[in-house]
Amino acid sequence: MSATRTSPPVADADLLRIRGLHAGYTVPGRSGLRRRRVDAVAGVDLTVRAGQTVCVVGESGCGKSTLARSVVGLLEPFAGSVSFAGLDLASAGRRQRRRVAHDLQMVFQDPYTSLNPRMRVADIVAEGWRIHRGRVAPGDHAAEVARLLDLVGLDPSYAGHRLHELSGGQCQRVSIARALALRPRLVVCDEAVSALDVSVRAQILNLLADLQGELGIAYLFISHDLDVVRHIADEVAVMYLGTIVERGTAAQVFGDPQHPYTRALLSAAPSVRDRPDSATEVALTGEVPSPAAPPSGCRFRTRCPLAADVCATEAPGLRARGDGEHPAACHFAGQGAAAAASVEAAEEKQA
Repeated sequence: MSATRTSPPVADADLLRIRGLHAGYTVPGRSGLRRRRVDAVAGVDLTVRAGQTVCVVGESGCGKSTLARSVVGLLEPFAGSVSFAGLDLASAGRRQRRRVAHDLQMVFQDPYTSLNPRMRVADIVAEGWRIHRGRVAPGDHAAEVARLLDLVGLDPSYAGHRLHELSGGQCQRVSIARALALRPRLVVCDEAVSALDVSVRAQILNLLADLQGELGIAYLFISHDLDVVRHIADEVAVMYLGTIVERGTAAQVFGDPQHPYTRALLSAAPSVRDRPDSATEVALTGEVPSPAAPPSGCRFRTRCPLAADVCATEAPGLRARGDGEHPAACHFAGQGAAAAASVEAAEEKQA
């Protein structure tokens, strides 16, 4: 049975639409009786088109994994909408969600904690077919498992193995095979290669790219590794403290970063080649603020060397500042310290 769809996706069709998403967790209040919510994701807008790879990058703790879990329904959002193939997943009933569940799959960072160690590889890969009956006939399970293992670069003889008999890279290939078993249209990859060594990482990334070319799959790829993002991304969304601070094509974000946080990330990544000179202008200091008590105005201002008084009172919107530029959430997007100094001087003069 072939995994190739009879009707390939339209390249410019919006497959995933995230609008005003707020998600996170709740913690006890000061009294210990009432709980208050903490928005690890605070008002995110994002779109993934069919056959496209969109990468979300940022420091640990910025809300990337919370965003991924909200997309696949593992975490119920506080507010906003997640629409997949035209269906609002937040308001859809269980039966409606089940109809699209096979089209939306996820590959987790750690295969040892996301896969059942008691199950054999064949049972792990075939598990989705037992839940979504009718996708593959029971008599075809063995042949289809062998085909999927071969597709992800594993010998079909591994079908009888358990996880403790496999390496980390092999286990992650099993995770990818399980995600592909239901022939999804979108795969969410949450740090899917961060735990692998460099050689295996390159193999998995090439595998994902080959599968996208063959099957037309779209990826929402969560990562903090800029080299990985540069290798696979069509579009990049830079995330800081629950918000998207810059968004554009890979060429735009890497070649002409507009936000000081993006420039700081690029300057801190020694292996990123052809880094623009502007990327070396910003050095981060201090710690990431708690999402339970984010700064007023611009959330990045407490660590930004360009911060001015306006940054504390007015949250910058994610918008392009000029023709041909990509959007960034900064009052001084694409500008240096001189722009911030001139604003401060004008504010002091008015005072």
